[in-house]
Parts: sequence; structure tokens; C-alpha cells
Amino acid sequence: MDQATPKSLRLHIGIFGRRNVGKSSLLNSIVGQDVSIVSEHAGTTTDPVEKPMELLPLGPVVFIDTAGVDDEGALGQLRIARTRKVFERTDLAVIVSDSLWGGFEEAIACQLAELKIPYIALFNKIDQIRPEQHIVDCLQNKQVPTLLVSAKEKRGLSEFRQALLDNAPAEFVENPAIAADLVGPGQTAILVVPIDKEAPKGRLIVPQVQTIRDLLDGDACCIVVKERELRAAIDNLKEPPRLVVTDSQVFLKVAADTPKHVPMTSFSILFSRFKGDLVTQTLGAMAVDNLKAGDPVLIAEACSHHPIGEDIGRVKIPRWLTHYVGGKLDFSILAGRDWPEDISKYKLIIHCGACMWNRRQMLSRLLECRKAGVPITNYGLVIAYSLGIFERALEPFPAAQEVYRQFKQEEQAW
Repeated sequence: MDQATPKSLRLHIGIFGRRNVGKSSLLNSIVGQDVSIVSEHAGTTTDPVEKPMELLPLGPVVFIDTAGVDDEGALGQLRIARTRKVFERTDLAVIVSDSLWGGFEEAIACQLAELKIPYIALFNKIDQIRPEQHIVDCLQNKQVPTLLVSAKEKRGLSEFRQALLDNAPAEFVENPAIAADLVGPGQTAILVVPIDKEAPKGRLIVPQVQTIRDLLDGDACCIVVKERELRAAIDNLKEPPRLVVTDSQVFLKVAADTPKHVPMTSFSILFSRFKGDLVTQTLGAMAVDNLKAGDPVLIAEACSHHPIGEDIGRVKIPRWLTHYVGGKLDFSILAGRDWPEDISKYKLIIHCGACMWNRRQMLSRLLECRKAGVPITNYGLVIAYSLGIFERALEPFPAAQEVYRQFKQEEQAW
């Protein structure tokens, strides 16, 4: 079993339903371990329980067992709120019931559909009770995969496993690339990795490691250098590299040292495409031009870390943006899964590359911003924009670059 695969790269399968319908028993049966506490008393599961495993032939996944959506009382409402937060990082959902399909199940299904999350309807405890046929027929007529299972007797588990494989989002079947598709087999990429206080001692940061592995998986050649060695590395090659990727903090130097005919971008921008929606976040970066002194700006980090003196999100980006706008902005910083109840007050949201998250969670935030009419971009994009090298940093991505060019043409026409 591949426990070394980062959780952010695993398919996240959320298990939802009312209390005491057998969600925990189902999880224990499919993973073959007693991961969740099982009891005849309703409400045993209080917080989401995560279990990584290998689901062949799909690969590494994470199952998330949740509290019942019909929990009661003040504490129950807190549990329900935590359960609904799991929607944000769910790639594929399983709605579990014992025999009914009523208001609770429909509410979950509607919210999943709104977030464009595929789901499976699963009726558990068929050793005791079965759903009426018209309920099953109604779901199947809506093209909802519907299963009858007994977790207790381990009946229907092979069909459940197959349904998970059949309904997994395409990106987990097709294995999207971080950078390998931009380079090609046998071709060379140069990765510029500054060694500073933000680099863990003796290690590289997650986006750098995952990009290296992605290039190796794509049969590409990968050269890793510090920013001072970039020019020598390019000169030593018989042919120019297909791509130069840099840490955003040294964007200007790398842009100056990279020949104009060699495409260049940053790790953060690669992860905007890999984890989110590059076109949406490209449009978000252009909202910088609408900022005025005093405007509220949210900087969101997917993980918590101890900030250093020259922290990229807390110090450098605010400094660059303040200089670009020509006045002091009102910055708020949130880390981890913290997120405002109301984002409508912000004039811009700047997100990290979300390397520690799965793509679904980032897409959920992008969707929320779109509904609220709040522009959202990411670290690398906003840095490139504020430093005046935006079009250069988008060169490897024709669709995003075209969006930027059209925007500038329309702006000039006004």
C-alpha cells in the first residue's frame, strides 16, 4: 500500500449521510481495518476521519468519514458544519442511507451538484431492510449510480469499489501533468531553486519536489540550479531548454537571465494550472489595476507555517503591491483551512499555489469567489503582474496568455 503518496495528490472520497446509517461500518469494510468507531448509538462519529489507502487500479485515495448531517443540538450543529466543510475537498462523494431517500439526502445531493462533485447513492444494511424499488428507479433515472450493500455482511463491496473507479473524475484517471507536457520526452527543463531561509534545511519545498518527479515521469531531463548559476547552465547546454521554472521570489533576475526565446514561468503559476484554474486566476491578477489605497485584500495560505522576516505572503507581496498601487492596502492573512464567512468585502484574494491541497478544495474556493464576484489570483501571478513580467510568465500557457492580451486590447479600446 502506497502510504508515501502526499495526501494532496490522492483522490478524496467523502462519505456522507444521516446518523447511524452505517457510514463508519462501510469505511471499515472497504479499507479492511477498524478505522472508524462503530456503535449502535447514533452520532458516534464526531469529527471527520481520514484513511489513506491504495484503490487499484486507480491508485492512492483518501476516504473521509463524516458526522451525520441530521445531528442535533448546538454541538451537533458544529459537527454538521465540519461535515459540510469536507465538501470543499471532496472529489467523489458517497451518500449513504439505510432505506430512505428524503430531505437530508436530497440536500446533500443538491449541494454536491452545485459544486459539480460527482456522487454515488449507496443503500446500506440490505441484510435488514431494502429501499423501495421506486426510490432506486428514480435515482437511476437521474443517472445517479445506485448501489445496494451490506457492510456488515460485506455484500456488494466489489460493486462499490468498481463504482468508485467508474465515477472518479477524469483528472485522476488521466494523471494531469505539472510541467512534463510543456517540456516533452527527452527535452530539458531548468528549475531555479533559491536556497534561503524559506527552504527547509536539507530539503526542497513541495512544489519543487513534485515538479521534479513530474518531469521524470514524463521522461524529460531536469536540471536544478540556484539563481546565480542559471546563465551558466543555459550556456552549457548544446540546445536551449524547453522551459525555465523559477521560484517567484527571484522572478526578475531569472527573467533577465533567461533568453527571450526560452519560455519561463514559476512554480506557483504551474500550480495555479495544476491545482486550480489558470485562466480564472489570470483574470484575477489583472484586478490589481483596479486597487486603490485602503482597499481590503486577503492573502490566503493553504498550510500553516512559522513566518520568517521576509515571508513571501506576509511581507514581499504586500510590499510589491503597495509599490504598484502607490498607497497602503488593507491586508488580511489567513492560513490553513480558515476562510471568511463573507468574502464579498475583499477587492482581491491572493492564494498560494495550494501544493498541500487536492485540486477540488482549490476549485471550491475559486467557485465561491466567482459567485461572490470577487477576483482571485495566486502568488506567482500577482508577483509577475506587479513586477511587469506578466505576459512573459504566461508564455508557456497560450490560453491564459490570450486572455491577457484580449483584456489589454479591450482596455486600450476603452
